[in-house]
Amino acid sequence: MTSWRHDSLGANSSEPLPVVIIGNGPSGICLSYLLSGHIPYVKPGAVHPHPLLQRKLAEAPGVSILDQDLEYLSEGLEGRSQSPVALLFDALLRPDTDFGGSIDSVLSWKRQKDRAVPHLVLGRNLPGGAWHSIEGSMVTLSQGQWMSLPDLQVKDWMRKKCRGLRNSRATAGDIAHYYRDYVIKKGLSHNFVSGAVVTAVEWAKSEHGSPEVQASSPLFQVNGYLTTKDHGHQPFSLRARNVVLATGTFDSPATLGIPGETLPFVHHDLSALEAALQAGTVNPTSDPVLIVGAGLSAADAVLFARHYNIQVIHAFRRSVHDPGLVFNQLPKMLYPEYHKVQQMMRDQSILSPSPYEGYRSLPEHQPLLFKEDHQAVFQDPQGGQQLFGVSMVLVLIGSHPDLSYLPRAGADLVIDPDQPLSPKRNPIDVDPFTHESTHQEGLYALGPLAGDNFVRFVQGGALAAASSLLKKETRKPP
Repeated sequence: MTSWRHDSLGANSSEPLPVVIIGNGPSGICLSYLLSGHIPYVKPGAVHPHPLLQRKLAEAPGVSILDQDLEYLSEGLEGRSQSPVALLFDALLRPDTDFGGSIDSVLSWKRQKDRAVPHLVLGRNLPGGAWHSIEGSMVTLSQGQWMSLPDLQVKDWMRKKCRGLRNSRATAGDIAHYYRDYVIKKGLSHNFVSGAVVTAVEWAKSEHGSPEVQASSPLFQVNGYLTTKDHGHQPFSLRARNVVLATGTFDSPATLGIPGETLPFVHHDLSALEAALQAGTVNPTSDPVLIVGAGLSAADAVLFARHYNIQVIHAFRRSVHDPGLVFNQLPKMLYPEYHKVQQMMRDQSILSPSPYEGYRSLPEHQPLLFKEDHQAVFQDPQGGQQLFGVSMVLVLIGSHPDLSYLPRAGADLVIDPDQPLSPKRNPIDVDPFTHESTHQEGLYALGPLAGDNFVRFVQGGALAAASSLLKKETRKPP
C-alpha cells in the first residue's frame, strides 16, 4: 500500500477525500477510470448511425462528453435499460450492437491529469468484485463484447492472452482476470484497496457533535477494517465529501427461511460444490446434490454438477411453463446450455421415467425442512410430502445487497421506503442524470443498487456520476 493510501485510511487524516467508492466491481472500476482524468471525446470525423444523436454530437465539436448536457444527449434513445445515460454511453461505446453491427466506438480518450479527482476504491475482493467469486468455467450471460470497459475491448484483451470467446461469450474466470488486468493496464492500481470491509458510513461529526461541514456540504465518515495476511483486522477511518455505493447484489444470499437451513451441508453459493468436489465429499457415487432454484445460478450449478457426473435433484417452485422463468426469455441459439437445462427441467420429473441419467426435476415443489440425517422434505403440487436423501444442498434463489453499514441499512434511500431494497423492484432512488441520491446529498449509487444489472449498462451510471463529481470539484472554492 502506498503512503498516500495509508495516510488516507488513517484515523487522523486531516484533509477529506473528494470521493470514496465502496465496491470494486465493473461500476467502481469504470468510475475510477473516469475520475483518473480519462476524458471521453467524440472522434474527429466520426459519424454515429443514430441520426438524432449524431446531430446533437455535431453541435459541440471538441467538447468532452463529460462536459455536455447528458440529459439532452440521451433524449430520444431507446434500448434495454431504463437508465437514459446508460443508453447514451452504450450507444457511444457500441453504436449499432443491438442490430448485429460492429461499428467501432465513436469515442476517443484523452488523459488530462489536471482533471483527475482524488479518490479511493474500497473492495472486499480483488478488482473485479463478485466476478472473483463465480466459478471460473461458467460462461457469461452477456456477450463477451458487452463486458468490456472503456478503451479496452474484451476481445482484444483475450486475443493477446490467446483466449477465445465461446459462442460470442466469455468465461467468468476470463472476465474476472480482465477486470483485474484493466485496473493495472489503465494505471488505476494506486486508487484501489482490496480486502477493505466498510462497517459504517455516517455524517462526520465536529468537536461539538454536530455534522461537520466543508464548503457548505456535510462530510461523510467512512469506517471499516482491512483484512491482513494473517486474517486479522486493521481498522481504518476516513472522511469524504462524496461517497459512491457500487457494491452490487452478491453480498447476502437469499434464504428459504425453513428449519435446517443452517445445517452444515446446506449452502448458498456454487463455490461450496466446487470445494466439496475437491475435498471428495461429493462424487459420482454419493447421494444426489439438491439444487433449489430456477434462475441462472441454479442452472450453472446443474451444468457444473453434470460436467462431473454428480447426481442432481433440481427443485423449483414454479411451473416449467411459467413465462417468468428466465430460460423462457433467452434466445435458444445464443444460450444452448441454458436451453438444455430448460429442456431437462421440462422433460423430466420425479413422476416420469428419466431420459437424463442422474438428474431429477421437481417442478412446483416447496422445500419444507432439511434434517440432520441429510434428508430433504418437500411439499409436492398435490399438497403431499416427499422425502429425499441428499449429500448436500445448494439454495440458489438470488441474493440481496448488504447496506448494513448505512443508517437504517439504506431503507430511507429507496424509491418506496415501505418496501425492502430490491435492485429490480425497489432500487435506490437516484437522479437519472447524476446518479446522486435524491434523499442524501453527496451520496451516489451505481449498478444494481440503482437498477442496472448488466455490465453493459452500469457504465452509464459511472459516466453520470463522474460528470456530476467533476462539476462539483470545479465549483469547489480553493
